[in-house]
Amino acid sequence: MSNQNFQISIMSREDLDKVVNWAAEEGWNPGLYDADAFYAADPTGFLIGKIDDIPVAAISAVKYEDTFGFVGFYIVKPAYRGQSYGLQIWNRAIESLSGRNIGLDGVVDQQANYRKSGFNLAHRNMRFEGKGTGKPQQHPAIVDLKSLAFSRIEAYDQQFFPTRRSSFLEQWLRQPESYSFAYIEKNRLKGYGVMRKCRQGYKIGPLFADHPDIAEALFLAFRSNVRAGQPFYLDIPQVNSSAKNLVETYDMQLVFETARMYTGNFPALPLNRIFGITTFELG
Repeated sequence: MSNQNFQISIMSREDLDKVVNWAAEEGWNPGLYDADAFYAADPTGFLIGKIDDIPVAAISAVKYEDTFGFVGFYIVKPAYRGQSYGLQIWNRAIESLSGRNIGLDGVVDQQANYRKSGFNLAHRNMRFEGKGTGKPQQHPAIVDLKSLAFSRIEAYDQQFFPTRRSSFLEQWLRQPESYSFAYIEKNRLKGYGVMRKCRQGYKIGPLFADHPDIAEALFLAFRSNVRAGQPFYLDIPQVNSSAKNLVETYDMQLVFETARMYTGNFPALPLNRIFGITTFELG
């Protein structure tokens, strides 16, 4: 039975820190500085449900321009599950994205419930775990991403996302305790990636590349910067066979998967060049 005092509001920045901790408790292994970039993407896009000022439910419904939105961070505290709080905050989130194509990365066994809300399966995303080597290596075509103008990175990034995501991307690229590399060939940007420190190990994301060999070179640059034996993670679209070959070649193990779903047309993204999803929470 739901409580009459359940109130839904936009999260404060401090609320978001609490919800990131909830995500850690759920085993989602968030990045140490995710909240800064997430909040920059859309400060109005995070909802929290409270009973008598006690937070019990959360969800993100981030707006990207006027055409696209992404739902994530859908968490109800265990003691409050099965009492309609989740459904109430879910409905408010979907309503806030009205008129947009909405995406999400949901747990696979919840697909049927998401379909009831108008979502359709585009493809699965698979999370793989590997171990670092701790032996930083040089590749002649790989440079520090921070040496490139932001406008150049953003123009390349736009090929891989349904809309511009300038505010998010700017913050994502400057995270502390992260590595970011670009692959430059004949003065052309042909791939880039970011690897950030998480509660456990590191996550690579995004990893975009024009060719599997470029993706592999960037991947190896990241792996070499992870301490020997320390875990790192890469989330790949299941439909990218070259990405599957990459994780198999380096003996990475499947640990989790999601269903990428949309309410509208599936965005025409070059999935064969997406070797690492940016984040399951914001796309």
